Amino acid sequence: MPDQSNNGAQLLSLTRAARLVGVTRGALQKKIKKGELPTFEGMVRPEDLLRVYPDTQLDNSSELERFTHIKDEAFAHRVRERLLPEPEVLAERLSGLGKELARTRAQVERYKTITDWLYDKFSEYERSGGQDMRLVMGPLKLWLRHELEKQSPNDYLQSYVVKESFLRLMTAHVRLVPGQREFFVEGSDTILDAALRAGISLRYGCSNGNCGLCKARVVSGKTLPMRHSDYVFSDAEKAQGCVLLCSHTAVTDLEIEAPRIGGAQDIPMQQIATRVKKIESLGEDMALLHLQTPRTKRLQFLAGQAVTLETANGAEAEYPVASCPCDDRNLQFHVRRLPGNRFADYVFRKLKNGDIVALDGPKGEFTLNEESPRSLIFLAHGTGFAPIKSLIEHAMARDVAETLHLYWASGDGEHYLNNLCRSWTDALDNFHYTPLVADAAESTPALQQITTAHPDLSGFDIYAAGPEDFLASVKKYLRDNNFPENQLVSSRVD
Repeated sequence: MPDQSNNGAQLLSLTRAARLVGVTRGALQKKIKKGELPTFEGMVRPEDLLRVYPDTQLDNSSELERFTHIKDEAFAHRVRERLLPEPEVLAERLSGLGKELARTRAQVERYKTITDWLYDKFSEYERSGGQDMRLVMGPLKLWLRHELEKQSPNDYLQSYVVKESFLRLMTAHVRLVPGQREFFVEGSDTILDAALRAGISLRYGCSNGNCGLCKARVVSGKTLPMRHSDYVFSDAEKAQGCVLLCSHTAVTDLEIEAPRIGGAQDIPMQQIATRVKKIESLGEDMALLHLQTPRTKRLQFLAGQAVTLETANGAEAEYPVASCPCDDRNLQFHVRRLPGNRFADYVFRKLKNGDIVALDGPKGEFTLNEESPRSLIFLAHGTGFAPIKSLIEHAMARDVAETLHLYWASGDGEHYLNNLCRSWTDALDNFHYTPLVADAAESTPALQQITTAHPDLSGFDIYAAGPEDFLASVKKYLRDNNFPENQLVSSRVD
């Protein structure tokens, strides 16, 4: 699936352009807003991209490596057994690049034949013409020879071609229609896994090739089945080119029609028996509970949503999921030991690795507005950081926000995942973290740091999570500063 063209010149989508030069989409959007990088219907020209990001950055993939590393670490992605695509996929992509190279060489030979013919004609006219003709043909021949002897393409463009070809060999670019969402399929990933890792919410069920909920139509490109599936397509679906995203990988660049999740209302309630993978201490009264779902029954949820957890003794409590939907098997929860909380007491006293914890959910509409073009500010107090963490990781996976700012308040100054937040700051140029010390009911002095750093908040969407007193302080402070109410989304987390 080639990118679109502008007067015959290849155009790159922002997703592919960002990958090529090793920066985030947010960094490109900032250049576009400043007028430094022109666009054509949301696409950019390679020559403009190379002008803004010279060859020193094009050849240096450190920025991309830092971004990929922090995403892998922060989202707790599975460790891939293979980084390379399947042999059949590599062979198909190599064959495609080989055919393209052959076409390019044939075109070059044709151009060479034409220019040789022109040079001979110029020489013929120079010999047979008079003085006036020689005065014209002589300089014209010199110009033509000079142009042909120039190094072309230049070093910048050569670097671009090499990197773009390698990217096409190792990954496949997928565009969803309608909506034009984009992501890359890497290694031996299925199309569904790659979409989820990119923060794109698609409809799916068993993830095992049985239910057919992840059925999609391939508009262009080629796929390859990765595993056996029992779902039976109708003759009409076969004729339309339908495949199961959970069972197929992308061989070439794809354009597909796939069922996307429109919002929280589109996700069914699920009951899953999870197992305790690990209980990690984050302090004397704070634990990070890692639960893992069965492979054939993963939790489909949106970042920011919550579930109800129940232990073997019948103790239950509602907790926001503190991890990214891009890893829907490995779920995290921030559990604080509180007086009278039977579930938390059981976690700290009796729960152990391998135990069953029943899960019921998801619920709630504290979710990211992915259609908004505005930058993001996240406000958290205490364990309100749990759903905020999920939103941040999802925003990173989607890579759509120009900048992300986290303000995390705590009454005792205990930011139990402080190092994680600082690692995000170190790894991503567009992420900023400010820890605050403030009681939930007395947050106004701390909140003043936000307007000091951002005098005009109208260009932001703000997501706030924490106790009711904290949310009341946030709403009053923002109202007093004339912040648009429809750009604030909040969730109570005690």
